Amino acid sequence: MKIFKFLKGHGINFLIALVLLFMQANCELTLPGLMSNIVDVGISQGGIESAVPDQITESDLADVELFLDKDVASQVDAFYSGPDAGGVRTFVGTDDDRAAIESEMAEAEMLVYQINQGIAVEDFASAEAAEGMPAFDALKAQFGDTIDLDELVGMVEGYLSAEAGHAVTVEAGSFAQMRAQLVDSLGDQGDTIIEGRAIEYVKDAYRDAGLDLNDVQTSYLFSEGLTMLAYALLSALCAILAAFNASKTSAAIARDLRHQLYERVLSFSPAEMEKFSAASLITRATNDIQQIQMVLVMCLRIVLFAPCMGIGAVVRVLTTPTGLEWILVVAILVIAITIGILMGITMPKFRRMQSLVDRNNLVAREIVTGIMPVRAFGRQSYEQERYDKANRELTNTYIFTNRCMAALMPMMLIVMNATTVGIVWFGGQGVDAGNLMVGDLMAYINYVMQVIMSFMILTMISVMLPRADVAAERVQEVLACHSSIEDPAPADRVSREHGEGWRGVISYNDVTFTYPDADEPTLEHISFTAEPGKTCAIIGSTGCGKSTLVQLIPRLYDVTEGSITLDGVDIRKIGLEELRRTIGYVPQKRILFSGTIASNIKYGDPSMPDADMVEAAQIAQATEFIEGKPDAYESPISQGGSNVSGGQNQRLSIARALAIRPRVLVFDDSFSALDYKTDSVLRQELADRAGDAAIVIVAQRIATIMHADEIIVLDDGRIVGRGTHEELLRSCPEYLEIAKSQLSAKELGLDDAANETSALDANALEGGER
Repeated sequence: MKIFKFLKGHGINFLIALVLLFMQANCELTLPGLMSNIVDVGISQGGIESAVPDQITESDLADVELFLDKDVASQVDAFYSGPDAGGVRTFVGTDDDRAAIESEMAEAEMLVYQINQGIAVEDFASAEAAEGMPAFDALKAQFGDTIDLDELVGMVEGYLSAEAGHAVTVEAGSFAQMRAQLVDSLGDQGDTIIEGRAIEYVKDAYRDAGLDLNDVQTSYLFSEGLTMLAYALLSALCAILAAFNASKTSAAIARDLRHQLYERVLSFSPAEMEKFSAASLITRATNDIQQIQMVLVMCLRIVLFAPCMGIGAVVRVLTTPTGLEWILVVAILVIAITIGILMGITMPKFRRMQSLVDRNNLVAREIVTGIMPVRAFGRQSYEQERYDKANRELTNTYIFTNRCMAALMPMMLIVMNATTVGIVWFGGQGVDAGNLMVGDLMAYINYVMQVIMSFMILTMISVMLPRADVAAERVQEVLACHSSIEDPAPADRVSREHGEGWRGVISYNDVTFTYPDADEPTLEHISFTAEPGKTCAIIGSTGCGKSTLVQLIPRLYDVTEGSITLDGVDIRKIGLEELRRTIGYVPQKRILFSGTIASNIKYGDPSMPDADMVEAAQIAQATEFIEGKPDAYESPISQGGSNVSGGQNQRLSIARALAIRPRVLVFDDSFSALDYKTDSVLRQELADRAGDAAIVIVAQRIATIMHADEIIVLDDGRIVGRGTHEELLRSCPEYLEIAKSQLSAKELGLDDAANETSALDANALEGGER
């Protein structure tokens, strides 16, 4: 998955998340076991969790030792302290010691308890027949229907004394063989019977030792409850820390991605901008990165947690043999089939969703930015329908995928509830048969639910991952796209920024340029030179390549063939930052940034003195309207300069270029919004106060360029004429045609005879210089 590549560099955070989630899962998986202990031990067994009593009277312990092997009996005796004044002995061994004698003591206690309750004479007679004990009738005549432990001991001592001819006392281990025979006869349910009756014996032993059973039970429940609370609090703490870590990490990744994306977009040339489109770049920088951030939070918080919980729960289920494992297998198979079907249906829709978001943003952006012509031509209804179509398609896709997601939840709940019913039904039969404890059944249900919930969580995330993966791919596509305009290698770079500086001589040397993916060149074999202190003007019909020609100077595009030099140095060998600081470029499309008038004029150098800013505004003829505002240079500018007129916008754009004191000034049709008077005064100011810079002007108006030192006429990407205004009127029919379309013959200084001569010269030259 492409989205996980963004976690590179955040390995420590990933490891922290893994540790915290593992701890949280372990805590939550421990809770069902503690609940099982509370039910089975705390409630059912009165808080007695071991067949080895903590305290027992000396006589009760002696009764138990009768049914133990002599070695075990001596071991048990060693684990208990001597009797106190009340004849009570206390267990002083370790937990390992307790575990070592637990099983055998439980069997012995079961027998003591059973015999104390009264063992049927016929059972005892059949069990002891092999030992030559008195026959059934004799036992029944002596003891009645049942025999208790004291009677049994007395009978055995009397029998042994008669045989030995002297008094014999029954010692520890005397009835060990009887214990083994009776345990073997219990069958499959022996463990359950032994455990239950041993616990009952321990209760009686505690009563004999003077302990309050209510206190024993309360103490156990309180201890287990505090343990559960501690695990719950630790789980909550881990969850909080994991959520904080996930949020912080994903937010940092999103922040870095936005920064990298913005930085990469700033380096793009117009070619890359056209490749992605502004609407798509905005979507990638906002919606797509938001998708990545949201899914990364879930990955670091939930996707990692679900396997920890699911695998841990499966291990607990398998280590708790109940015979109900087949129910879990069936549930997982049903979930897997459901997930497969839903994924197959929704995947194509999620992959298409981001392109629909792009389309929706594009249409909305076109309508918002073009609201004036939309209203002017009364096309509101058409644009509403166009947006509604794009919006409806996106909405329908959202609705379809959300419906699939909505269908997933009830299906999962059905599986969960059916699984619960199955476990309760078949588990209840096990409880009834004595093969399963109620607490174990409850814990088993919890474990199975945790397994199913883990699958549900992974399913919900897996439905979101395709869309996030598409978003990651789109963001990565921008980050992997490098600008076609690259800085020269340091070894090849030429710099004069800290030396004598650049003079500003711009030369085109047989330049040919073709747009990417275009079949024909936009410019062909262009050669001319713009020198400091002189004005070079470029004119031609619409679409002939004028703007493209000047965009090559600041390397917005690179030439396809030939070269452009600055003071004889190929501009491709000059650092982009240094080159663009040398050039003051006023684009054809006027753009101001939100802020103030001062911040816009100082855009090229925010630290420039206010005097330079004011001087630039004076040359651009902007001081009149600036000083007429209440806040003067601190007056606010809206986004795109929407709160100033076209002429004011243009003058501020010119002032912005002049403020950095460039060596080359490029005006791309930058005087079209100015009236003739302002245009004339501005050009005169340029000549007087910026005369040491090379000036290149692209214009549509003859009046703007007729006094230029050299005028270049473009037609279909080629130079068809060059010279002064007067020379071109006589030698270039294309220029003459443009001039006559804007000015009268008198304004052009042409009388009838001169007009005829000009026409004859034009026919003779037919196309001028090619």
